[in-house]
Amino acid sequence: MVFQGRKYNLNDHTFEVGTLRTRYFCFMLHFLRTIFLAWGVGVSGAWAQADGQMAVLQYRGGGDWYANPTALPNLVEFCNEALGTRLDLETPYVEVGAPELCDYPFVHMTGHGNVVFSAAEARNLGDYLRNGGFLHISDNYGMDPYVRREMGKVLPGAEWLELPFDHPVYHCAFDFPPGLPKVHEHDDLPPRGFGLFHAGRLVCFYDYECDLGDGWEDFRVHRDPEALRTRALQMGANLVTYAFSGAALTER
Repeated sequence: MVFQGRKYNLNDHTFEVGTLRTRYFCFMLHFLRTIFLAWGVGVSGAWAQADGQMAVLQYRGGGDWYANPTALPNLVEFCNEALGTRLDLETPYVEVGAPELCDYPFVHMTGHGNVVFSAAEARNLGDYLRNGGFLHISDNYGMDPYVRREMGKVLPGAEWLELPFDHPVYHCAFDFPPGLPKVHEHDDLPPRGFGLFHAGRLVCFYDYECDLGDGWEDFRVHRDPEALRTRALQMGANLVTYAFSGAALTER
C-alpha cells in the first residue's frame, strides 16, 4: 500500500505527512537527541543510556543473515563521528528468539533468500517491536516474499506501507528529498522504503531494491563510489536517529 495525499489512517490513528508536520517532527528529533546526549541519557525505557548498542539479527531458514559483516560496524562509526552519538562499536549477532533481543534498541537484518521465524521467535520479535524496539531490514536480494510472510507472524494485521518522501525518516538527520539512494541495481526498479507501524510509531523499516546495507560495507567489498557510500551511511544515520529519538514520539 502506498501513502496517498497528505494524510493517511492506520488502525484509527491519523497521520499527517505534510511539509510543516515533517519539519516539526524532525526538529523534535534533533532537539531530543541533543538533550539526551548532553545529559547522558537515552530515549527508551530499559535502553536509557547514551551508550546504546546495535545488533545484527540472526534468523533461521537458510538465508545468509551473516552477509555484510562490515556494514553495521561502519554505520556505528559513521554515526559516532557525524552525529556525535556514543554507540558501542561492538555489533553482536542476536537470535530472533533470544531474551537478549530487548537489550538492543536498533536491530539490523539482511541477507539473500529464505527467512523462517518459529511461533516463539515471532512472538519475541513482536514483543520487542511493540515495546520500543526498531528493526531495519535491508534486502540484499531475494528476501522479499519471505520477509513479508514472516513479518506477518510478528505483527499480525499490520500492513506494509510505502513511506512518502516527506516522511521524517528521510529528513531527520540528512535530507533525502527523493527518498532512498540506489546503491546496487538488480531488476531495473527504483528503490522503495516500506514501514510497519505500531500505535503510531514506525517500528520496522524495510528497504527494497536499494541494497542500503551494501552501501555501508568497507570500500574493498563492492568498490562503490565514495559519494554513494556516504549517502548510504547518511540514510542509515537517519534510521538510527529516528529509532533512538523517534521512540519517544508518535506520528499522531
